[in-house]
Amino acid sequence: MKRTAILALGAVVLGGIAWFVHARFNTGDTEGLLFGNVEIRQVDLAFNSEGTVTEMLKREGDGVHAGEAIAKLDEATWQSATRLAEARRDAAQAGLTRLLNGSRPEDILQARANVAAARAMVANSDVTMRRQQALGLTQATPQQAVDDARRVLDTANAQRALSEAALAEAVNGPRAEDIDIARAQLREAEATLSLAQTNLAHTVLHAPSEGVVMTRVIEPGTVVMPTSVVYSVAITGEVWVRAFVPETMLGRVAPDAHVRLFTDARPDRAYDGRIGYVSPTAEFTPKTVETPELRTQLVYRVRIRITDPDSLIRQGQPVTIALAPVAAAPP
Repeated sequence: MKRTAILALGAVVLGGIAWFVHARFNTGDTEGLLFGNVEIRQVDLAFNSEGTVTEMLKREGDGVHAGEAIAKLDEATWQSATRLAEARRDAAQAGLTRLLNGSRPEDILQARANVAAARAMVANSDVTMRRQQALGLTQATPQQAVDDARRVLDTANAQRALSEAALAEAVNGPRAEDIDIARAQLREAEATLSLAQTNLAHTVLHAPSEGVVMTRVIEPGTVVMPTSVVYSVAITGEVWVRAFVPETMLGRVAPDAHVRLFTDARPDRAYDGRIGYVSPTAEFTPKTVETPELRTQLVYRVRIRITDPDSLIRQGQPVTIALAPVAAAPP
């Protein structure tokens, strides 16, 4: 008895939809009906960073907009990391700038003065050594004094060579290799700063699109790791319907074709839709699709976008699709 009543009610609903389609399209073609469901498109949102959750800004059932902040982490650690990276970037930039600017005039003058002092020391040491050598020939001075004078002269010559090399380096400026190293260190510091800024930005969780919060998984104070689910959100920005069409009707479901859609809740309310995708391969009709056709027949999956959805369209809702009528053949 109960089963008979349910079947009768279903027949009445389908009959009502068929009558409305006939009246709406002004045609007797009531066989161009497909049956499908509103696709359930759900996304699990998670922070791309670790930390302690400080704010959960949405509750279950709340709507969210694309780009809207919906949760926040404690950002103190990432702020410190960003400041540290900024300081290292500035130091690397200063080091590169110093090399590119080359030696200061004051540095070159100081190097020239050091060379002059070293040359004067060499001249004085040379005189001292010659005097000690002359005294040594007459045995008026010990041989040790002569050796000490020669060692002082050698040291003065070495110091002069060192000073002249420092002067040449100051005049020529830094080597190209040193500048390349400084540039690489600056790029490394900039990359580290960019990473720190990205981690800081990840302390705020944003909604990816229009939707409704289905599940609020955690509460403020929870320590989360990357990929720990925070919210489950049903996507509502675009509403798509999944249906299946037999091969005999493929000619009526070309991409971008216009269709009308009806729900059991409002059979007198027609929604506009556009066919967006037709599968190139056949498959068996899923058992979840309610259709009067044989369930074992091969069908093609079709996705339809509802262009004028409203709040009465729900995820997973059964939908009846009315294809546009076939144009009458010319006489």
